[in-house]
Amino acid sequence: MGGTEQQAEAQRTRQAQRQTPQAPQATQSPQTRWTRATLGGPDRPLDLLTARFDRHRYAPHTHEEFSVGICVLGASCIDYRGGAVTVGEGSIVVLAPGEVHTGESAYGTYAYRALYPAPTLLTDGIVGGTPHFREPLLHDPELAAALRTAHTELSTCPDPLEAESRVPWLLTVLARRHSTARPTSDTVPGAGTIALAVRDRLADELQAPPSLADLAADLGLSRYQLLRAFRTTMGMPPYAWLAQYRVSRARALLELGGRPAEVAAQVGFADQAHMTRWFGRVLGVTPAAYRTGVRQ
Repeated sequence: MGGTEQQAEAQRTRQAQRQTPQAPQATQSPQTRWTRATLGGPDRPLDLLTARFDRHRYAPHTHEEFSVGICVLGASCIDYRGGAVTVGEGSIVVLAPGEVHTGESAYGTYAYRALYPAPTLLTDGIVGGTPHFREPLLHDPELAAALRTAHTELSTCPDPLEAESRVPWLLTVLARRHSTARPTSDTVPGAGTIALAVRDRLADELQAPPSLADLAADLGLSRYQLLRAFRTTMGMPPYAWLAQYRVSRARALLELGGRPAEVAAQVGFADQAHMTRWFGRVLGVTPAAYRTGVRQ
């Protein structure tokens, strides 16, 4: 292409750019949401951050807790331990308590999910106290997906037993797989007996179930050991077993003509929406549709 043609093409490009509608200013503003999950027992609440930025740079700062982030869109650049860490989509970044860091977009829009767990939440299942992560950037697609799903679901329905069943388990997996700490044994003597005792307590205290921390303390176990014993024996974590048990109890009440909102409270769901989600997962229909179907 000759010089004249190049100049004409450049002019046309500039004109097209000027004529292209600009994005609304609102899209340049940070889109963040903080939520908090209760984990039961002596644990402090767990803060969860959902963030999406077009242009934003964090000032140098530290956290009292670990920062565990999962990039879900674009990429961010973090200054940490004297170097720059680029966190791409699907990666996990772990920043230790008390260590100074910044954060900004590597290019364009980026989004991430972050959890801020106290150090004690990463010590179950390992030996030697608070774990050390030599490298902040981790590539573990399976764990990243599990953390992202747990974060999303707990941000919208912070059920205490669900949070306590899922988050400490995943954080223990994080420490066991990726820190320098030595894992404890996975063998839990008497796992079957432990699981049945926990199951019975949950069934008996349906509307206000005990925390896993309290159950573990009563049985002389760590929470990780309790979760390991229950999952090994029952094939699912405690919150999932309890939700399915609640669905079973709710079915009987709906068959007798109970209204979904009233039934949800009677069997211990947080609200009707919580029960509806679990009916969909277990039975594939809503409580109202189930009630109508069985009473025709």
